[in-house]
Amino acid sequence: MIPYKNFSACTSMIVGKKASIDGSIMIARNEDSKSSWPKNYVIHEHKEFDEDQTFTSKDNGFKMPLPKVRFKYSGTPEWTDKFGLFEENGFNEYGVAMSATESTYTNKLALGADPLVKDGIGEEAMITVVLPYVKTAREGVQRLGQIVEYYGTSESNGILFADKDEAWYMETGAGHNWVAQRIPDDSYAVIANQSAIQEVDFDDRDNFMWSTNIRQFVADNHLDDNLYPSKEVFNFRKVFGTADLSDTYYNTPRVWYGLKMFSPDDEYEPTSQEMPFINRANRKLSIFDVQDFLSSHYQGTPYDPIGEGSEHDKHLFRPISLAKTQEAHILQIRPNMPTAAADIQWLSMGVGAQSSFVPFYAGANDTPKTYQNASGSYSLNQAYWTYKLAGVLVDPHYVKFGPKLNNTRADLRVQFQQAVKKADASIAGLSSIELGDYLTKVNFKNAKTGLDAYNSLISDLITNSTDLSPINFIQDMNL
Repeated sequence: MIPYKNFSACTSMIVGKKASIDGSIMIARNEDSKSSWPKNYVIHEHKEFDEDQTFTSKDNGFKMPLPKVRFKYSGTPEWTDKFGLFEENGFNEYGVAMSATESTYTNKLALGADPLVKDGIGEEAMITVVLPYVKTAREGVQRLGQIVEYYGTSESNGILFADKDEAWYMETGAGHNWVAQRIPDDSYAVIANQSAIQEVDFDDRDNFMWSTNIRQFVADNHLDDNLYPSKEVFNFRKVFGTADLSDTYYNTPRVWYGLKMFSPDDEYEPTSQEMPFINRANRKLSIFDVQDFLSSHYQGTPYDPIGEGSEHDKHLFRPISLAKTQEAHILQIRPNMPTAAADIQWLSMGVGAQSSFVPFYAGANDTPKTYQNASGSYSLNQAYWTYKLAGVLVDPHYVKFGPKLNNTRADLRVQFQQAVKKADASIAGLSSIELGDYLTKVNFKNAKTGLDAYNSLISDLITNSTDLSPINFIQDMNL
């Protein structure tokens, strides 16, 4: 039996190119699952096979044929493939960005009409069978949509796509249905484990895509009879999504906080079920704004788990950044640059609120060894565990050590911003081979900068923790 809900969940954000300070398109997400479950970062080379290829999932047995040509692409697979790959996010050689998935949930009425498919495509496989085989974001939506319609899906999910021209958000509903919406260039969206897409305009194929028979399916099964008797509108969130108590404490507060950060004049309650999917910010958004959102935990409100609210309020809502974040990523596509240098995969290993977003140019040839072959338990010289260790050391003494952590993160932001600016200024005139080699060196240096800073922080934390033992005793020198 496929469970109706589980709470392995994420938080996503999308920014259109006219909504950012530099014309960048950004798709971003926290990958949340387990508090101790390492991730790797890898680049798969372009490969042309002589024989037909087949993908078979170790997660649920999903199986499908693959093209003989596989484009170069990056991913963040888990430390073990025993339960599947879960490559989660990356760029391909054509500059297509993909993040999969934002777990969502379909209501029981829709599931009764179109059940989830036990061996259909799920999160574990989506990056692997889609990203290396598409040349635009729109093609990514279309390929995944065809797979969902033909094979079915084992989960309800939201999937993020982008290229140099546009960003898309796609949602599956029940076993074989889906819709996708292009994010307007001047807008942003935040999503938190709940169906987000609202009204679908079936006359606007430039900005919407959908499964072949979705309108007929909804009509035949009377899924919208009580919602829209006139049939004049089609609201995917209301027809396929959920709006229950778990949403009001687990999901909607995170959307509310995103709107509070970027559209503060729009007043909503944390538990509102009517917050819009598409929003316009009160300012142009930067890469730091997106980092701040993914790293947030209701700062400045009574709901901050490490704030000054009551014990009840501090644990009332599920925060955006939490201990179960495996990695956070921002896939940034910058304008007027060659694809290899335009695309930056900002990766934060472990908890976003305690880690640092390191910039990795997508045009590199390889990833640092510290980001490959992670082990399931703590080990030295592994990126995931280094960033995780710093957080573990800060947690028991957040008031004392939090400032040290935040100072390190702030210093790294400046260093990484300067590193990107310097690299951008050095690429003119390089051949494609020279550019790949150069960007690889830049990425390795940036990775080392982050790890060196955190190892220094860890040394400081351990040294200053030695006097904080509960079995310590402070002697009265007057005795």
